[in-house]
Amino acid sequence: MKVLLLRPHPGNERFGLGPFFRVEPLGLEYVGAALRARGHDPTIADLRFRPGASAWVRRTRPRVVGISCPHSLEYDRVRETAREVRRAAPEVFVLVGGHAAAAYPSPLESDGIDAICLDDGEEVVPALVEALEKGVPLETVPALRLRTRDGWISTPPLPERTGLDHVPLPARDLVARHRNGYHCLIFKPVWLVETARGCPFRCSFCSVWQLYDRSFRERSVGAVVEDFASAGDAVFVADDLFWNHPGRSLELAEALRKRGVFKRWLLVQTRTDVVCRSPELLEAWRPLAKDFDLFIGLEAATDGGLAQVDKDVEVGSTVEAVRIARSMRYGVNGNFLIDPDWGEEDFEELWEFVSAYGLQRAGFTILTPLPGTEFFREIAPRLEGQPWFKYDMHHLLWEPRLGAKRFFDLYAETWRRSILNVAGRKGWGAWMRQIRPVHIPYLTRVLWRTQRMMRAAAYLQEFEATKGTFPEIPSCAAVTVTGSGNPAQGEPRRTRPES
Repeated sequence: MKVLLLRPHPGNERFGLGPFFRVEPLGLEYVGAALRARGHDPTIADLRFRPGASAWVRRTRPRVVGISCPHSLEYDRVRETAREVRRAAPEVFVLVGGHAAAAYPSPLESDGIDAICLDDGEEVVPALVEALEKGVPLETVPALRLRTRDGWISTPPLPERTGLDHVPLPARDLVARHRNGYHCLIFKPVWLVETARGCPFRCSFCSVWQLYDRSFRERSVGAVVEDFASAGDAVFVADDLFWNHPGRSLELAEALRKRGVFKRWLLVQTRTDVVCRSPELLEAWRPLAKDFDLFIGLEAATDGGLAQVDKDVEVGSTVEAVRIARSMRYGVNGNFLIDPDWGEEDFEELWEFVSAYGLQRAGFTILTPLPGTEFFREIAPRLEGQPWFKYDMHHLLWEPRLGAKRFFDLYAETWRRSILNVAGRKGWGAWMRQIRPVHIPYLTRVLWRTQRMMRAAAYLQEFEATKGTFPEIPSCAAVTVTGSGNPAQGEPRRTRPES
């Protein structure tokens, strides 16, 4: 059966690091590989590039169209894409899946969509396609929200977690037409590799661990080596938690070394306590790339701030992890959370911490109740009517303690202290010297767009235009934010690329 898999354009990139990160839709590549293994004919179209959805529907004439919804800020855009598909081909079956779809499917329960995938698409999508092909009742397909004559229903969950080695390696050829458009920071093109899925920790702002019940699955070392070897020379490892199992991580590093896998650039995501406990992992992995960056969820500059978000580490771990990583020539990137309930002293404390430890490569996102977290479930009724595009962690969903004008003055000043401020410590020339001449136009466009984050007036203008009537929200610091342990998925723990 012909299946068209679509990655929609997110639509809202006025704020944040979206322009710096545009990576391949790895989840769709895994689904495509699983469909091929069952004899089907998948096509992946990345709508962040041209042409649009209707053109791809006419070109491929699919029986099933799958639409990816990785972030809650994209709910509206996904519904628009489904309507466009339906206009172009009223008879097709429209399925939506992805991170946000599984976390909080209700915004997607609309007439233009036939089903929503609530678990690993590599297993659910082929089962759905084969049920359609054979005329089997769709209620027998697991892990779906399904539109019926009597309304939306849920089918039974998958009997067990899908073993990652049961899924073929991603069908990267399905996005070959878009490859040169995928980039991270100053590296272009970039490949995405997944070696593990899930996270055993319990950060309150994160929905990843809730989706997987704090489970952690790993692909076999041999399969990961093959995947790394087939990827290009700039690789972002998509695992939410890299180096979680030291023994396996050392084995993987040794296997890559023996295979002769060496990259121009690697980026992995990990935690400060992982780095502190196992510096031998960093030592073993460092020779595998010319440039090697870590992305660490720094989150807060105080022990109290880290405790508030259930990070289960202390600031001393941040300081030591940064020291260890830099001693081995790793680049240290990270993200801090900015609480709308902050006072001026909280901003000043963060600025001092960033300056003291040279953390200007960090990003700064507004603490947001993301769908799939207990925080969101507690206050969701009070957020009714807020447009989904504002869940990008750069918009306010309620009036901040300092008032919007002063909050945005301080928030913009925080970003001006980062290296993205080309009027600051790293100017245009320094950025351009890091890249090939052919990529100068790309980086110029990206940096130009990110300068908007340095201007308080830009935030305030949009805030005033979209705020409507703000609900009364309890102080973020007064809300106990803990995970329920139920399978619910929203956004990743930190600012991360859109896949």
